[in-house]
Amino acid sequence: MPSRVPAIVFIGGGPRTAGVLERLAASRPSLFDGPLQIHVIEPHQPGSGRIWRYDQGQGLLMNSTAADVTMFTDSSVACDGPALDGPALATWAAGVLDGLITDVPDLEPHILDQLRSLTPASFPTRQLQSKYLEWFFRRAVAALGPDVTVTVHQDLATAVEPVNDGGSHRVRLASGAEVVADVVVYALGHTDSQVEPESAQLGAFAAKHGGFHAPPSYTTDVDYSPIAAGQDVIVSGMGLAFVDLLVLLFEGRGGRFEEGPDGEFEYVPSGGEPRLWAGSRRGVPYHSKISSALRTPVERPRYFTATAIDALLSEHQELDFRTHLWPLIAKDAGYAYYRELFTGYPERVLGTWASFEARFDALDWYSTEREELAAFAVPDRTLRLDLESVDHPLSGCAFESHEAVQRSVTAYIQRDLELRTSPDHSETLALFMALLFVYMDLGRLVPQDRLNSRSQQTIHGWWHGFFSFVDSGPPAHRLREMLALHRAGFLKFLGPGMWVRADEATGRFVAGSFQSPVVVDASAYIEARLPSASVERSANPALLDLHDAGLGTEQRLLTSDGTHSTGKLLVSGNHEVLSPVGTAQKGLFAIGPWTSGWGAGAFARPNTNAAPFRENDALARRILETLRAPVPAPQPH
Repeated sequence: MPSRVPAIVFIGGGPRTAGVLERLAASRPSLFDGPLQIHVIEPHQPGSGRIWRYDQGQGLLMNSTAADVTMFTDSSVACDGPALDGPALATWAAGVLDGLITDVPDLEPHILDQLRSLTPASFPTRQLQSKYLEWFFRRAVAALGPDVTVTVHQDLATAVEPVNDGGSHRVRLASGAEVVADVVVYALGHTDSQVEPESAQLGAFAAKHGGFHAPPSYTTDVDYSPIAAGQDVIVSGMGLAFVDLLVLLFEGRGGRFEEGPDGEFEYVPSGGEPRLWAGSRRGVPYHSKISSALRTPVERPRYFTATAIDALLSEHQELDFRTHLWPLIAKDAGYAYYRELFTGYPERVLGTWASFEARFDALDWYSTEREELAAFAVPDRTLRLDLESVDHPLSGCAFESHEAVQRSVTAYIQRDLELRTSPDHSETLALFMALLFVYMDLGRLVPQDRLNSRSQQTIHGWWHGFFSFVDSGPPAHRLREMLALHRAGFLKFLGPGMWVRADEATGRFVAGSFQSPVVVDASAYIEARLPSASVERSANPALLDLHDAGLGTEQRLLTSDGTHSTGKLLVSGNHEVLSPVGTAQKGLFAIGPWTSGWGAGAFARPNTNAAPFRENDALARRILETLRAPVPAPQPH
């Protein structure tokens, strides 16, 4: 019986799949000769997928500027496949308007208006980003060539099962259809999990007492219509999900912001607004995006380097993030920050950069000598870099009253805006860039299997959270809108160390802060954060089936407190799905934020040797190498 055409199935058709498809097209001429079938299983539009779908509120924005978003594996990317330079979002938008990019369907009038007003420094709408991603997907498919057949199934994959032919798999779809493939790639992007037990209890409490509760969710997927005008709502979490929530509950209900002559925003209500009481562990929102320009370009890491990591690996069997890696990362952040301060603002420092640099090089970040050096060279204490204070800015504060909490949080937001939008504080941008370079390099330089369990837990938890807090915040105007809502009486702050409980005696939710005596109660409670990763409790049927069938398992780490599950799908360094006993499942691959791989988004800044592009290239080449062996014809069944 003749061999059939090799087939690949992608479960999920969002930007990650689009990126891998482009890499398949780039490397296929050198690695695989012959026809190929590709199936993309995606219930939403391919390219944008669920998270970046067009069908969401026009007021929801990206947290990156148009110049900082690309899908192309440009020449900065260190990978084995050929580079492919292409337009970032800003350049693409200009090309569409100028007629230089023609393979774009007719766009809606409001999208055309957005294209005309877009600048490289603009924060595009997610609707506009969906158009860019869908264009990139079509382009990637076209680049695969005429002997590659790509079929998009607007359907949901429900199960994958081995076929008794030596290595292929049958993918079952919700419609009842089936697809047989030699390689299956789980590229599901951000997925939902079944509600955690604690949140489920809160939901049952709300239902019993006629209240409202929203568990951790993707904000745009939640129906907030039961929340009435004037209703008090407790909100835990002040990250990006919180920013989206504000858009939907205020502008989304007809309110608007007007800028006054002093640059401050005033909120003009529609009459449909609730009143929010918001808090979190830190008690403050994510840092604003930065609008200043560097006086001196930030270079690649000086201390967190391949040479330094190799030296650590040769000395230690296992690396510890806090002991071995974080001090190097912190020192790189400090180097970039102080270099910008010295070279850009010499009037704020004592001595020369050359002298400071020579002494700084020789000192550990966590040393008294380094602290003394900074104290002497930077007389203004508020300009010295204290990463622990950056992480928890209100730590140690004891607030005596509700008004004290409001003053402290609003003053923090105002100061953050001053530092990050003023042209005279580009040291904040230097810190941003230094952390970004390390974030992109961590997975490339540090073998995951050489980290101890506690460190893997720390990287997926604290490090990712700290990086997001500093580098992945909202546009500055979102923080100004928060202040306007606060002044209008629609947003109150609970402060850091927030707690929430359900009070059966009153049938209401009660919330407060461990650092404040203020306690509030409300009939509505929103957990404004993304659901935690969980393969065992996944709401995605294909991922849940992978676990229940014994083909995949959650990553489990042995820590001093016992065995800890990260909730993420265990994969190898080559993105192979691993069985519960750690063996690679032939022909099954997985990539994305819900896997134990490093995970660094699906698109990135141009010219940054971005981690997702390196991963896409390596996975595409691994798939093609897997398919080079003769593929057997399916056996009758």
